Amino acid sequence: MFRLIAILYVLVATVLAGVFVTAVLSLGHFGRADIALSALAGAVIALPVAWIVGKHVFALTRSA
Repeated sequence: MFRLIAILYVLVATVLAGVFVTAVLSLGHFGRADIALSALAGAVIALPVAWIVGKHVFALTRSA
Protein backbone atom coordinates (compact mmCIF):
# COMPACT_ATOMS: atom_id res chain seq x y z
CA MET A 1 0.00 0.00 0.00
CA PHE A 2 2.95 2.34 0.64
CA ARG A 3 4.00 2.18 -3.02
CA LEU A 4 0.49 3.09 -4.12
CA ILE A 5 0.42 6.08 -1.77
CA ALA A 6 3.88 7.16 -2.91
CA ILE A 7 2.84 7.07 -6.57
CA LEU A 8 -0.38 8.93 -5.79
CA TYR A 9 1.57 11.50 -3.78
CA VAL A 10 3.76 12.35 -6.75
CA LEU A 11 0.70 12.97 -8.89
CA VAL A 12 -1.41 14.75 -6.27
CA ALA A 13 1.44 16.97 -5.06
CA THR A 14 2.17 18.11 -8.60
CA VAL A 15 -1.46 18.96 -9.24
CA LEU A 16 -2.06 20.73 -5.93
CA ALA A 17 1.19 22.69 -6.09
CA GLY A 18 0.31 23.78 -9.61
CA VAL A 19 -3.19 24.81 -8.59
CA PHE A 20 -1.91 26.78 -5.60
CA VAL A 21 0.81 28.53 -7.62
CA THR A 22 -1.73 29.40 -10.31
CA ALA A 23 -4.09 30.80 -7.68
CA VAL A 24 -1.34 32.91 -6.12
CA LEU A 25 -0.23 34.25 -9.48
CA SER A 26 -3.80 35.06 -10.50
CA LEU A 27 -4.15 37.09 -7.29
CA GLY A 28 -1.20 39.21 -8.38
CA HIS A 29 1.43 37.93 -5.96
CA PHE A 30 4.57 37.57 -8.07
CA GLY A 31 7.17 37.36 -5.31
CA ARG A 32 9.47 34.39 -4.97
CA ALA A 33 8.38 33.75 -1.40
CA ASP A 34 4.68 33.74 -2.31
CA ILE A 35 5.21 31.25 -5.12
CA ALA A 36 7.49 29.01 -3.05
CA LEU A 37 5.12 28.99 -0.08
CA SER A 38 2.13 28.14 -2.24
CA ALA A 39 4.02 25.26 -3.86
CA LEU A 40 5.12 24.03 -0.45
CA ALA A 41 1.56 24.25 0.85
CA GLY A 42 0.37 22.15 -2.09
CA ALA A 43 3.01 19.52 -1.38
CA VAL A 44 2.13 19.38 2.32
CA ILE A 45 -1.61 19.21 1.74
CA ALA A 46 -1.03 16.42 -0.79
CA LEU A 47 0.19 14.05 1.95
CA PRO A 48 -3.19 13.41 3.63
CA VAL A 49 -4.99 13.57 0.28
CA ALA A 50 -2.76 10.86 -1.19
CA TRP A 51 -3.12 8.79 1.99
CA ILE A 52 -6.94 8.95 1.91
CA VAL A 53 -7.20 8.26 -1.82
CA GLY A 54 -4.65 5.44 -1.53
CA LYS A 55 -6.60 3.77 1.26
CA HIS A 56 -9.80 3.92 -0.78
CA VAL A 57 -8.16 2.61 -3.94
CA PHE A 58 -6.43 -0.18 -2.02
CA ALA A 59 -9.71 -1.19 -0.36
CA LEU A 60 -11.55 -1.22 -3.67
CA THR A 61 -8.90 -3.25 -5.49
CA ARG A 62 -8.39 -5.67 -2.62
CA SER A 63 -12.04 -6.68 -2.55
CA ALA A 64 -12.19 -7.17 -6.32
